[in-house]
Amino acid sequence: MSGTCIVIPFYNHAGSIAAVVRDLRGLQLPCYLVNDGSGPECDAVLAALQAAESGWLKVIAYQPNQGKGQAVMTGLLAAAGDGFDHAVQIDADGQHRVADVAALLALSRRHPEAMITGYAVYDESVPRARLYGRYATHVWVWINTLSLQIRDSMCGLRVYPLATTVPLLRRIHIGRRMSFDIEILVRLCWAGVPIRNVPVPVQYPADGVSHFRLWRDNLQISAAHARLFLGMLWRSPRLLARRLRPAAGSAHG
Repeated sequence: MSGTCIVIPFYNHAGSIAAVVRDLRGLQLPCYLVNDGSGPECDAVLAALQAAESGWLKVIAYQPNQGKGQAVMTGLLAAAGDGFDHAVQIDADGQHRVADVAALLALSRRHPEAMITGYAVYDESVPRARLYGRYATHVWVWINTLSLQIRDSMCGLRVYPLATTVPLLRRIHIGRRMSFDIEILVRLCWAGVPIRNVPVPVQYPADGVSHFRLWRDNLQISAAHARLFLGMLWRSPRLLARRLRPAAGSAHG
């Protein structure tokens, strides 16, 4: 098997998931919905969804909750094990539009070797503290990659090239919670995987439920930035040389 599938990390978004799945149905792609230790109130909702969408939707469930990153990794590894070569990650809270998924998929088809990621264009529903925190993360990501390739390392809408992503997941420990989205993009950039960015409007969040925990998750994200900064330091000669090569080539062209 080859082709593209969808991965949805899910944790206690019982109020929005049916609409997300309904909207994704039109893409006609297999989907892995990873239930990351949700409460029992979600069991009936997911069971009904799996029964109604059995031709294309597969629910993977485990206990206890291990974090968004673990859910994404579980879905990506399951997709690779079933022979898919690309996987769309989309959040379960309904903040992303299916029309934007289609735009990312079209870009992925043109550049199958690339990591395709959305960068969020927010409306007034976004909490100010989260917005400012994202900008701080953007700056650290630019420092830790010595580039501006990654416009938004926290956007939950992206298309992974599994041939390069899965070996990285198996070889290196990456944060299992909210820092995962940041760290996997930085490490793919370090590995030389091209990063392509697509603007995506975001309503935050559509079902009114956020699992971001201000102190816990910001501490974990800060620790991830520190690890990545140390990793950047010894990689910096190679990262800088990579940036200078195109300039040198054009100078002699």
